[in-house]
Amino acid sequence: MRYPARAIDGVTIDQERHHHRGKTVALPEPGRVCPQDYYYGAGSLSRVAEIDATTLYVVGGLYGNRPALDAIELLATSERATLVFNGDFHWFDRNAANFAEVNHRVLRQHAIRGNVETELSRTEELGAGCGCAYPPEVDQQIVDWSNGILRELRVAAQARGGQCQALAALPTTLVATVGGVRVGIVHGDCESLAGWRFSAASLRLPGTQEWLDKVRLRSQIDVFASSHTCLPVMRSFALPSGPMVVANNGAAGMANFAGTTYGIVTRISTRPWRGRPLHRAQIGRVFVEAVPLLFDHAHWHSEFLSQWPAGSAARLSYWERIASGPAYTALDAYHLTDEVGPLHDPTHRVWIHRASA
Repeated sequence: MRYPARAIDGVTIDQERHHHRGKTVALPEPGRVCPQDYYYGAGSLSRVAEIDATTLYVVGGLYGNRPALDAIELLATSERATLVFNGDFHWFDRNAANFAEVNHRVLRQHAIRGNVETELSRTEELGAGCGCAYPPEVDQQIVDWSNGILRELRVAAQARGGQCQALAALPTTLVATVGGVRVGIVHGDCESLAGWRFSAASLRLPGTQEWLDKVRLRSQIDVFASSHTCLPVMRSFALPSGPMVVANNGAAGMANFAGTTYGIVTRISTRPWRGRPLHRAQIGRVFVEAVPLLFDHAHWHSEFLSQWPAGSAARLSYWERIASGPAYTALDAYHLTDEVGPLHDPTHRVWIHRASA
């Protein structure tokens, strides 16, 4: 998967073509562009952690699903866990009252902006569309539908004063520590808010280990928790600088695998989850787990359909996945690997285990 192009030297991206250094160059279309202010760089994460937790749930891609929000709040409360929403907690909450409720409940917790919240918070549109920075292999119809959803959602965001300003005030990254392990909480990847390099396809590309080793040295991060690509993946890497786990939860508010209805969240804790995770990695004495998020999908289906009638962008683009899951399986997301090398403590090793069905 090719990395999405960035805006040229941070220029305004409200034109299809731009004169740059004496040449006329084509700029990416709305929905495919990655605005310059999305870039933060891995080195920005080598800072003192803002969060210290024993158990941390990272919730990416809630997408305005209130039953899923009910479920994760209950799950976190049962463990006295810390909640972090890592972007795109809005998307299908087109109803202004639903949007306001999701906004209020999420902002009581730790949260960062995703591309959705970032574009909703702008006082002036840059021409980025939905801000998804879709790569070339994504069909243009999908891009157009996503841009249409963002336009509809902006109406709900602006219905009550202060909501967009509150979203604008959110950071683009957070750093947490869990049991001495440093966790980088991002929406896209370690370089950009809408980066795709933590997708399953990108993590399989040649050169990934070398790139991640440089990232680890710059960021001092042991575990990256991301979302954005909307499909889950978890991989462990034995790097020259030390081990690393990349955990992308896909979507908390939508089905992630064919024939399923549950969402997925990333759990990072000093103790294993008492349930059966979809996948588990261990780094030192800390467990990184993909946990199924079971919510009232019948209620959610009704709520979605009431907000997005037949022929609407979200109904055309997402209903099939919401109802029966995407063409993606757990085997695409997770695989069994051997021990891959020593951790900070040489008596422990990084390992991956896929729970049996």
